[in-house]
Amino acid sequence: MSGLIVTRIKELFGVPGWLGMAGYGAFFIVLIPVLNIWLAPESPLHVSDYMIGLLGKIMCYAVVALAMDLVWGYTGILSLGHGLFFALGGYAMGMHLMRTIGREGVSGSSLPDFMVFLDWKELPWYWYGFDQFWFAALMVLLVPGLLALTFGFFAFRSRIKGVYFSIITQAMTFAFMLLFFRNETGFGGNNGFTDFKRMLGFPLANHATKLSLYLCTGLYLALALILCRFIITSKLGRILTAIRDAESRLMFSGYNPLGYKLFVWTLSAVLCGIAGALYVPQVGIINPSEMSPANSIEIAIWVAVGGRGSLVGGLLGAGLVNGAKSWFTVAFPDYWLYFLGLLFILVTLFMPAGVVGLLGKMRGKRA
Repeated sequence: MSGLIVTRIKELFGVPGWLGMAGYGAFFIVLIPVLNIWLAPESPLHVSDYMIGLLGKIMCYAVVALAMDLVWGYTGILSLGHGLFFALGGYAMGMHLMRTIGREGVSGSSLPDFMVFLDWKELPWYWYGFDQFWFAALMVLLVPGLLALTFGFFAFRSRIKGVYFSIITQAMTFAFMLLFFRNETGFGGNNGFTDFKRMLGFPLANHATKLSLYLCTGLYLALALILCRFIITSKLGRILTAIRDAESRLMFSGYNPLGYKLFVWTLSAVLCGIAGALYVPQVGIINPSEMSPANSIEIAIWVAVGGRGSLVGGLLGAGLVNGAKSWFTVAFPDYWLYFLGLLFILVTLFMPAGVVGLLGKMRGKRA
């Protein structure tokens, strides 16, 4: 039995893959925190708190890219609504962080400041329980998961797929964005939630709290990658690939794709929700702009740039695009969207398999 487990573990990545995971852990989990803590800010090798926050944010995006690659790269379901699941997880955590502010807000009331400003007299019923971390963590899983399960059941049962499925996911995201923009819904309107104070009793402004959130995000990214790799290397993964390549033939073989699609679709939404929950305390704000259809399209671009159907490609794409975005929005803020569009066109025309596919071709030529 133990031999089978060891063999299965080796099959997940192979020796090069596990060495890559070890390198990731050594650099991002060990070296980066060491350079942040032990080196003086004057040192050229010092990693600033700003960089810690930026890397943590990109790691959250990388998990979303993994989730997108799982449904698009391996199952052939192009979603333009994954930004919604990410934002819902963030809102669930944001509601908890708003409740923990207590009377330390600007208004001095036990209600969140935006409710006082709108002359609300009592807390809405759907805010009950969010003062407890366990309840908020449960909602981070349940809200995106149940929404994805319900939406996916009706969509997949109706055999909606291809561009039509992409359009309705984008419509769903846009509808939720408009809903959350409204002040009377009780989610902060266009300003959303901000001015968070603490999490689990620890001040969010403290260096140790920021570093702890970064480490949690780094570990979550590694676990999410292992989980996705476990799925795609199993029999379930082969069925998902068959759904992508020849769904009709799979049905003739006696398989019902509905359950498999629902599982991977819901799991993908839950992964995004947890990433959103880790994103909010590190960034310090969540508002309806996270549900913008443009954000969901950008997620698809990350996977396309890195190379869909490879998992690692999603990670590379998220890192490259968001790294470029961080630089472009400072150096050339007016040209970022033009660059993003040009990047997507170039990748589509000249690198249909993304960066991973390009690297594979280069390796093949050398061989």
